[in-house]
Order: sequence, then structure tokens, then C-alpha cells
Amino acid sequence: MKETFHASYMQWLPDNWKPKVVAVDIDGTLTNENKLIEPSVIDALQQLEKSGIPVILATGNVRAITYGLWRFLNLSGPICCENGGVLWHPDWGETKYRADGSEAKAAAQWLATQIEGLSWQGIETNQWRESEWCLLPNEDLALIEQLIADSKWSHLSVVKTGFAIHLMEPQLSKGSGLKIILEKMGLSSADLLCVGDAPNDLSMFEFAHWSVAVGGAFAYVTKAADIASPYPHGQTIKPLVEAILSSET
Repeated sequence: MKETFHASYMQWLPDNWKPKVVAVDIDGTLTNENKLIEPSVIDALQQLEKSGIPVILATGNVRAITYGLWRFLNLSGPICCENGGVLWHPDWGETKYRADGSEAKAAAQWLATQIEGLSWQGIETNQWRESEWCLLPNEDLALIEQLIADSKWSHLSVVKTGFAIHLMEPQLSKGSGLKIILEKMGLSSADLLCVGDAPNDLSMFEFAHWSVAVGGAFAYVTKAADIASPYPHGQTIKPLVEAILSSET
């Protein structure tokens, strides 16, 4: 018989600690495997915001999509897009770009000359991508890693998530992007809780004071988290937020 979990039985947070800010991945974390967001996720994030805890969207997705979600969820935290390559908040007056993506795109075009059938155009959202380039997730990861390592683009990082293979400059990561964001907010990593599911979330797991892997996360991402949720994908958010709002410091 499948074990039944109850949020009240879990210790979602460390003793005597409550986050001042929460960073959440989007694809596979707020969404399910079909990229759908459940109503419970929307309600939970709005409860966090109403309680004075800003929500940061930290994603590998592009700014156009992230901004739309940020706007319609009525969030107040900054957005960390393209794995920390594009950082934005309306109060800043300008967008912070940490790379221009031209090298990553050129590397993708070169890979198409080396691997028969590889589509350098990659995933659909590349048309809005500003700091990196993404190949289709079913491309040969091991071969791409080998070719990039032996090329003039050997400095680029190659990171596979459930939705794409990201080619990006080495300074880019969600963790380094969140460090910049928190400094602008007057906060530190000691104030941050993050939630994710994929390898590109590992840097923010390492940076944050507390990390939560949703159910259905990559196995080694789950292992790296401070706590693993028994609930799949977005179903994690409601019980986690309930625990945050009921916690005492």
C-alpha cells in the first residue's frame, strides 16, 4: 500500500527559523509534468506575499514568460531569469544582463555542424533568450559535453534540465544571480528558502539557508536538498507555505 503523507507530520523548516524571502523555480516546480500550474500554487504564493514574504521567480526560462507569470501572480520579489543571466525588478530602473548569449548561440550553431541532425535553433523560447542558448532536451548530452569541452567554447557550461540543454557562460547560475538580488534587497543567504527540481537549481540550493526539492525532482537534486517533499511538483507549494506561515522564530 502506498504511504500517505501529511504536511503536519513533516518538519518542513529548521528549528527557530523562518525565511524572509522565498525563491521558487517554475518549470517542474510550480508546474507539473505538463507545464500546468494548479490553483493551489497561486493561492499559496499570494499568501506568502500578503504575509510580507516576497517571492522571487528563479528560473531557466526567459524574461518574457517569467515577467508574465510574475505580473499575473502579483508578486513583489525580483525575477532571476535564464539561470541568473537576466535579473529584473521594476524598482531598479534597468535590467541587469550578466551575459549577451552570443557565444552560446554560436556554439550551438557549431555543434550542428558536428552532430548530424542536431537543431541549433533549439527550443521555442530561444527567440526571446538574452543571455544563453538552449538546445532540445533529447539531444545527445554526453556528446555535446565532449565536443564543447574540446572546442574554443570549452569555458561554457552545459546543463541539462527536464526541458532543455542550456549552453551558458560560466558566471551564470541561479545561485550567483540570487546573491546579487539579495544584496539589492538588503538581505542575505541566511534569509532565503528556495524550492526546485532540476540540476540548474543546485547552485541556489547551495547558496540558500534552506532548500526544498519537490517530489519528482532529479534524484541527485533531491539528495542535495535540505528536505525532500513527498508531494509531486507544484503540490509541494501549499503545504510548504502553510508550514512557513505557521512557524515561529
